[in-house]
Amino acid sequence: MCGIIGVVAQTPVNQLLYDGLLMLQHRGQDAAGIVTAEGHVLHMHKGQGLVRDVFRTRNMRSLMGNAGIGHVRYPTAGSASSVAEAQPFYVNSPFGIVLAHNGNLTNDKQLKDEMYRTDLRHINTNSDSEALLNVFAHELSSRTKGPQLDPDTIFDAITAVHQRVKGAYGVVAIIAGYGLVAFRDPFGIRPLVMGRHETLAGHEYLVSSESVALDTLGFKMWRDVEPGEAVFITFEGQFHCRQCHPTPKLVPCIFEHVYFARPDTVIDGISVYEARMKMGERLADKVTRVLPEMDIDVVIPIPDTSRSSALQLANHLGVSFREGFIKNRYIGRTFIMPGQATRKKSVRQKLNPIGIEFQGKNVLLVDDSIVRGTTSKEIVMMAREAGAKKVYLASAAPPVKFPHVYGIDMPTRGELIATGRNDVEIAHEIGADAVIYQDLDQLVAACCDASGGRITEFETSCFDGKYIAGDVTDAYLDALEAKRISPLSKKFKEGDGDSRVLDLNIGVAEQNLI
Repeated sequence: MCGIIGVVAQTPVNQLLYDGLLMLQHRGQDAAGIVTAEGHVLHMHKGQGLVRDVFRTRNMRSLMGNAGIGHVRYPTAGSASSVAEAQPFYVNSPFGIVLAHNGNLTNDKQLKDEMYRTDLRHINTNSDSEALLNVFAHELSSRTKGPQLDPDTIFDAITAVHQRVKGAYGVVAIIAGYGLVAFRDPFGIRPLVMGRHETLAGHEYLVSSESVALDTLGFKMWRDVEPGEAVFITFEGQFHCRQCHPTPKLVPCIFEHVYFARPDTVIDGISVYEARMKMGERLADKVTRVLPEMDIDVVIPIPDTSRSSALQLANHLGVSFREGFIKNRYIGRTFIMPGQATRKKSVRQKLNPIGIEFQGKNVLLVDDSIVRGTTSKEIVMMAREAGAKKVYLASAAPPVKFPHVYGIDMPTRGELIATGRNDVEIAHEIGADAVIYQDLDQLVAACCDASGGRITEFETSCFDGKYIAGDVTDAYLDALEAKRISPLSKKFKEGDGDSRVLDLNIGVAEQNLI
């Protein structure tokens, strides 16, 4: 999972992009990058680490121009230890294109082979995002006649991209000298929203993974980029869009609402906060069935994502809601840290229990989901050490039993605690008195309710093993797991100096504009 942002404005966008990436930092902590467009020159700076660490004043001053894109990365494919994997990626033909991608392609191996053997393009990294960029560049090049470029040519190229590429993708790109391009996969698995801002000089546009970036940057939420749709905004502010897939269908990833997106975000018209509240209501019904004796003294959320669900659950059960854990805000999200050892070590640095909320009580802990179980085991142990008599653990999501191949870092079946275990065995494994999982149909119903009935189907493959794109086989999953036994799972070393950043001014030859 990553965060992407693109802006076309009337004034310099470097600060807008930086601030927007800060709002999307929860979507990726491994690397960050910004590219701005100044006429026919692209200015790039990217590096490993948090946004605040990658960009300094001198870097910001070099990012000149009134349009640009940005990216925060968390590794799902490629190498987490190389700055070469940081986005955006750049190709110089045709015109000069930079691209940032949120999601994961499931046929990237095939694409890379086609690039080499048929399209005669060189892929320099293991990243599927670079493969996606080169597919787009090739399709655009094959349709371009002469130095001019028009919206129809761009949309025709993206139509061809949809035909060749499989998986999940939300994309923002800059074509030097022309404008900003954004498009979304035909199922709308990964989110992509648009906002507008009116100025005396004309409209400004912002495209982002989440609406929270629009809110904080002064843009009004306009609408989502539709599944299969492409958007092209010229540097002069002219807006163009087209549906580029013959049979699009909105089937968004439900894990955005369970865990990944910020609660103040709206995706596909669904308030993430409202969806989580409804998850808590339905989870309360499940808890009542599983624990009919209701010997629960207090409901305690595991900060932060589960707080909305836990509060509503407590209200429906008529049980006290308490904050039992204090979170260290300077420790990253453990779910997206590479490597089990790093993840396990960070849990106790991240959370500390308040003893009086546990001492002598039967506690119901509420989490958004249980994936590997490593964090859950540590937290249950902390609750017992703080004096809890009984510790129950409720999950707002069903058991995660299958790899998520569309951009979330849980691809190895052996890492998933629910694989091959029932609820009793999972409770024993993590040291809880009982584990209560939400039922999948109830999770889907909660999100459907939050959508007002407009969305009836969600991408739920990590719970039921049904992959919406239809091309994921056991052989594919085996290969993906083998790929992860590599330096990908090793966290990059801190303090590598200049080897951890890339700063470029990319000159592009003069072209005729639209």
